Amino acid sequence: MRRRAEVTVATEDRRVRRTKRLLRDALVSLVLERGYSAVTVEDVTERADVGRATFYTHYTDKDELLGQIVADLGEDLKERLRPLVSDSSVGFTGKPVLEMFRHAAEERDAYRVVLRGEGDGRALRRFVDERAALAAQIFSARSESNGVTPRIDMEVLSRAWVGEQVAVLQWWLESDPPPLTPEAVTEMLLELSLRGRYWASGFDGSPS
Repeated sequence: MRRRAEVTVATEDRRVRRTKRLLRDALVSLVLERGYSAVTVEDVTERADVGRATFYTHYTDKDELLGQIVADLGEDLKERLRPLVSDSSVGFTGKPVLEMFRHAAEERDAYRVVLRGEGDGRALRRFVDERAALAAQIFSARSESNGVTPRIDMEVLSRAWVGEQVAVLQWWLESDPPPLTPEAVTEMLLELSLRGRYWASGFDGSPS
C-alpha cells in the first residue's frame, strides 16, 4: 500500500512539474511575441493547453509566474556556479562568467525575457541584484584570501562587473546566431577586467 502511495505521489510530482513547465514556456513565448503587458493569464493557459483553474492552483497571476521563472533561473545558475566559486575566490578564472553564458544559451528565451526588462523591470532588477550579491561575495573572499584592500566600494565594484556582463549577455542572446562563442566572449570580458578599458581600446602604457 505504501509503495503504491509513493508511486502516486511521484506521478503527481511529475505532472505538476510538467504543467509548470508548460505554463512557463507559454508565458516566455508569448512575451517574446507580444510584450509582457499584452499577455493575459487566459493567453498563457490557452497556449499551454492548461485550464485556468490549474493555473491558479500554482500561481496567483502572471507576475508570480514571471517571478518563478527568474527564481528558477537563479537557482539553476547558482547550482552550476557552486563548484566554481571557491576557485574564483582565489584568482580571476572567468569560469563563473563562462558558465553563465552557457546556461543562458540553454535557456535563451527565458533569459531574453528577463534581460529585456519585461514586467516593469522587476525580473531584471532581481536578476541583477542576485548576480551582484554573488559577485560581491566572490570579490570579498578574493581580497581576503590575497590580503589586499579594495580601492573602491565593493557594491560599486560588483555592480559595475555585473552590469558589463548583463549588457554583453543581452546583446549576445539577441543576436541570431550569437556572433561569438561563450568561450570567446568570456575571454574578452576577463581581459577587460584584468587590463582595463584603456588597454582594451588599443592603448599602451598608462593614461596621460
